[in-house]
Order: sequence, then structure tokens, then C-alpha cells
Amino acid sequence: MTLRDQQLALLESADVLDVPDVLDVLVIGGGINGAVSAASLAARGVKTALVDRGDFAGFTSSSSSNLAWGGIKYLESMEFGLVWKLCRSRNHLLEHLPSQVKEIRFFFAHEKKFRFPLWFLMCGAIFYWVMGLFFTRMPRLLTRATMHKDEPLVDTSRLDGGFEYSDAYLPDNDARFTWSFLKSALNNGCRTVNYVESIGATFDDAADNGRGLWTVQLRDVRTDRRFDVVTKAIVNAAGPMVDAHNAMLGMTGKHRHVFSKGIHLIVPQITASKRVLTFFADDGRLFFVIPMGHRTCVGTTDTRVDSPYAFVTDEDREFVLDNINKRLKLAKPLTTADVISERCGVRPLVVKASNTGNTDDWFALSRKHEIEVDARRRHVSIFGGKLTDCVNVGEEIAALLPALDVQAETPKARWYGEPGDDVKQAFLSRARIVLTGAGAGLVSVDGEDVAERLWRRYGSDADGMLDEITTDPRAATPIIVGGPDLVCEARFAGRAEMVTTLMDYLRRRTKLALTIGTPAIAASPALPELCRLLFAEDAEARRDEFLAGLTPVPTPVPTTTATTTATTTTTQTATKTAAASAS
Repeated sequence: MTLRDQQLALLESADVLDVPDVLDVLVIGGGINGAVSAASLAARGVKTALVDRGDFAGFTSSSSSNLAWGGIKYLESMEFGLVWKLCRSRNHLLEHLPSQVKEIRFFFAHEKKFRFPLWFLMCGAIFYWVMGLFFTRMPRLLTRATMHKDEPLVDTSRLDGGFEYSDAYLPDNDARFTWSFLKSALNNGCRTVNYVESIGATFDDAADNGRGLWTVQLRDVRTDRRFDVVTKAIVNAAGPMVDAHNAMLGMTGKHRHVFSKGIHLIVPQITASKRVLTFFADDGRLFFVIPMGHRTCVGTTDTRVDSPYAFVTDEDREFVLDNINKRLKLAKPLTTADVISERCGVRPLVVKASNTGNTDDWFALSRKHEIEVDARRRHVSIFGGKLTDCVNVGEEIAALLPALDVQAETPKARWYGEPGDDVKQAFLSRARIVLTGAGAGLVSVDGEDVAERLWRRYGSDADGMLDEITTDPRAATPIIVGGPDLVCEARFAGRAEMVTTLMDYLRRRTKLALTIGTPAIAASPALPELCRLLFAEDAEARRDEFLAGLTPVPTPVPTTTATTTATTTTTQTATKTAAASAS
């Protein structure tokens, strides 16, 4: 029985017992907002369940820029309170999740005749550093000569200088970051299941001594099995789908969402430097060149759309490629043939429910989150949200428990964070000995060794992988040529990370679909073995499911070297997975 089967059986138990197994809180949506809500509640002894109608982080929470930043751009709209809060949140993540969230330098290029002079923006960077309580490295002013020396690829002919400042990023990706909170929720007893959707609910005012109970109808998307659960309270953390789910339940409130589409293109590595190249794009929006292992992530766009189901258009690709080609001195301009993969999602932006017209200044819309509680019907809705502010969302949800008449305990330990540095160093020492003994040496990708990556992704769970490598050195070999992920990692993911489809693993538990491209993976001779490690007897069915969803026809992948660049264009359609998650 897989972990998902086990969790699903626990969730379904309320439907088979004579006396309903009443939950305290049911969380709808497994994006970052749902993940931190469930982790925070479960750590307080609250009987919690979480469901997502697709994979965890399968929607907006897997389509961000992978940045945990303090929101320097919000200085322009004078949202100083938001910047102060986000800087504090960023610092908190850097302090308590130092392996998963790391400081990175932003290398900002200032074009001549820009709407703000360089000295003004440099003052803004210093002010931003001060608002961050000097937690990161100090900004520095850059002359054109310094910029040319540090980043020769930047076209300085358009510039009068620049500056460098610090923020934070996620070395893995946003979906993996979200999974770390879901893992915490699971470890504290939260019944956590992907591919289960909420299809309706009724509220009985008289139940629970007049406080009321929800009966929620759920459907297993994979099998179409339907069952009910009973819960005291519901937390709607469905991200862009919050409005639709509220409407289904007859809930109304003061806020609603509008949607901004953002896309990124993954291309072969542009520069080996570990910094984010930062520009203002032609539309006046910040535009980034972000490290992604041995690849580069370029974007983003900010386009108003009416539906949360967004997709990359030819115009989107042209915008991103034109902007990067204008600003870098590349030996050969980037074209669509260089695009390895694409990511596309919508930002759910919060507006007043009474605001039914168009927004005059789209870029100026606040990125703050809002939480609404209907205490009478024991229902909470989370609107908006950012990766940077996720811990605050979890704490705010826990603070609402008295209003929902749900009892909680004081957490025995912090519901997020990493073990102490002494534990980490002990693991790294052992890992390097084991990897060397396996003949793998200090296997590295873009300067990062395997031991560091194993710790960042799995923490103490990686000890079991070291035991496996000691017994079978082949477990330390990459499962797919061109990617860093090892055989033992794939085996662990199949056993312990609720991987239900192949894309769950390739796109959200790892970055393989982004950095290699799904066509190349589809043509890889290692694909059958990967499916076997993940799905055992269901391997062939899961492989066929993956291949059936691909377009265009896969192009063969070279297998001679682990650093082969796959330049096949991945035509990724809309993010039309049935996930309901938050940004």
C-alpha cells in the first residue's frame, strides 16, 4: 500500500464508521497557503486533513520566480508596511530554513533616461537594506566598468551604471519548498492526500451543540470514488480557485481575486555566476535572469487574464526573448529553439469584492494577502499570498482557532525549520565518506555537492539513503542523464513523497522536467527504470500516461555525458492540472 493509499484510507474512515470521525479542520488546497496552514494546525494537535484536487503545489505554487524576497519593487508604490513585513519574513526564512532559502545578490542594470535616476534607485536599495535590519550584505554601487568586469555579458552601452543588493531565493524550487511544509503536516498526523477534490458541502447549524458541522463531499480524481468527511471548520486555501470554491459553498465576503499571468523560460546556462541579473523590461516591470542549477530561468511577464487557467503564448515568448536579447551580449541571440521548458501561472491578486471594474494601474495592485473568517459557519478563506510570507499565514490561521471554537495545544516544537547546524555537519561528514566509498566522489552540479543537496531536500530522511548507498553503490548514480537526482532519491520519492503521476516527480518533487525537458526525458533509455522505482507494478501504466500527455513528439536525448544540454523546445500547454493551490 502506497503512502497515498494509506492517507486516503484514513481520510475515508469517516465514511465507514458508525460514529463519524469528525475532523477539527479540513484544508482545501495543497499550495503554499494550504501547506503552511496544515503544518501549523497539525503541530498544535488539531485534527487536520488536507486535500488538493491535483498534485501538491500543482498550480501557482510551482510557477513562481523561486524568490523569497522582501518586495523591493513595492517601494515604488510606497507600500512601506508591506516591504517591512516581507523583509522580516524573508529574514525569518533565511534564519530558520538556511538550506532551503539562501541569500543571493541581485545585479541591477540601470538604463540611461530611465524614469528614476541611478542615485535615487541606489538610495532605495540602501533604504531597503535598512528596512531589512541589515540582515543581508550591504548594497554597492556599480560603475559601467565594474559591471563589465563582473558580468561581461551585460550590454553596458545602454547603461549609466547599476547597483547590487541582496535578497533570497530557493535553490530547489517553489514546489519542493511547499512539500517541506506538507511533510511537516504529515509527520504531525495531518491526513494529507493529493488528487482528491471537494465537490460540495453542507453546513448543519444544529450539530456540535449548536456550533455547526460541515459535511464535505470529496472525490478521488484518480478513481472517481466519492465519500464524505465531517469537519468542524474549513480553511479554503485553494489559491486562484478560492472564489469558485466559496461560490460552490454559498460563501460570500469582502474580497475576490483578479489574475495576473507570469511566465518564465528555462534556457541553457547564460552565466555561471551565482547572482540574479536584474533589469527593467520594456513594459517597466522588473525582469530577471535567475540561476537554476546548470540552466537559467528568464522572466517574468505581468499580463491580466480573466481565467486562472493560463498558458504561454507566442507573444509571451517573444516578449521574454526580445527583452533578454536586448540586454545581453550573447554570441547568438536566444530563440525558441533554445527553450528547454516553460513555466506559467497566475498570481491571484486581492481586490475588494465590490470592485467590478478594470484596475487603472495593473502593476500597482497590492500583492498582500487577506484572510476572511466567517465564525458563524466556521469557514476561513485565504486570498492572495506570497512564498516569502508563508510562515505568517500559518500563524494567522492558527490564531483564528478560538473564533472557530477549535481547541489547540501549544506546539512542542517549532512547526517549521531545520535541525541545528551540528546535526547538519554530522550528516555532511558521513555523506561525503559514504559517497566517496561508493565511487561517486563528491558528485556536484554547478559547484554544489550531492551531500548538501540531500540534506536540503530530505534532512534526516537522507540517512536512510546513505545506508542504501553503503549496501548498493549503484544507488548513488543519477537516474536520468543530465540531472543530479540519484537512484536512491527516486526510490524514496516513490515510497514517501506521494508521487502519483510521473510529472509529480519530474516537475514538483524535482526540477528534471524544467532543466532537461520532458521530450528529452521521454526519449531517455532510463525512463522505464525511473517508472519502476517510483511506481513498482504500476510503472508501465504511469509511463504510458506520461507519454500520452506529451507534445510534440520527443526528440532523442544524448546519453554520453551527464552535462549534455537538451535544447529541444518543450511546448507546455496551459497549467491545466486540476490542482488548487496558492501562490
